[in-house]
Amino acid sequence: MNTNWLETFADGVFAIAATLLILNVDAQVTEDVPDLGGRLLHIWPSYAAYVVTFFTIGIVWVNIEL
Repeated sequence: MNTNWLETFADGVFAIAATLLILNVDAQVTEDVPDLGGRLLHIWPSYAAYVVTFFTIGIVWVNIEL
């Protein structure tokens, strides 16, 4: 049985999941922020969660491919 379509689908799902992660971080920064650097520093936990989740998705993705 050929599983290429399933591997391609899984790759797409993981790519979309990794892309959607940044939307949470982006939603916390609005255009009318007078001190963008301060705001980015204030939401550092979101960046940390993004990095950890991105690496977790990457680990799962690599293990599925093997």
